[in-house]
Amino acid sequence: MEVTLLEATPDPERVVCSAARNDYLTEFVGDIPFAEAMDGIEGEDIEEKKRTLIGHLLDHGHFGPFEHPQATFAIEGVSRSCMAQITRHRHVSFDIQSMRYVSFDDVDPDDVEDGTMVVTPPSAIDPDWIGRNQSSGAVDEETVAERERVFRESVRESVESYQELLDLGMPPEDARFVLPIGTEVNIVMSLNARMLMHVADMRAAADSQWEIREMTEDILDLAAEWCPLTFEHYEKHMKGRKNRLAP
Repeated sequence: MEVTLLEATPDPERVVCSAARNDYLTEFVGDIPFAEAMDGIEGEDIEEKKRTLIGHLLDHGHFGPFEHPQATFAIEGVSRSCMAQITRHRHVSFDIQSMRYVSFDDVDPDDVEDGTMVVTPPSAIDPDWIGRNQSSGAVDEETVAERERVFRESVRESVESYQELLDLGMPPEDARFVLPIGTEVNIVMSLNARMLMHVADMRAAADSQWEIREMTEDILDLAAEWCPLTFEHYEKHMKGRKNRLAP
């Protein structure tokens, strides 16, 4: 899996603060300098004033201003299972790599068995891995070796069957039905800062599945660089709770 920030609102926290100050000023924020719009906010400089205002907004549930900054992320190599989970979220825009127009006719099934094209869950290779809905605990090396054998043979056979169906003239959009839900897919996803925090509430939580949790943590790392005051406050004071952030 790899997550990249493709594009984002420049100076997003200035946008947040300008939107928030618009609600309480007689003057129109579009007609006055940003420093003037921030008059009356506690802080020795503009950066401290932004930190104060952003913290106040988040602490008091005033989430509307965080809907203005937008970010677009490219996500490479997650499973179709992970895709099905993340695309359930409203107010997020997605483009998904097509399996109707992108075929895997040139993929070597030997490579698939070795880990190409299909995401391998940790429980298939780690005897100590325990999933949320797992009925048993850790297993011995012999058991996990058998799990891995069954898993890798299954995904190889699925790809072989898929390619055989293509050779028999079946269109990729129909042949794909035999591919496993672990088949890798690439996603482009756009959302605003408020929705990103809501997604993190749901998908970075301890009870989320390992793959979408890892993806969300990677997104949060990029968000912390893009929108540092907001996501520093989120990390310290809000993460791990159900914050009622959804619009």
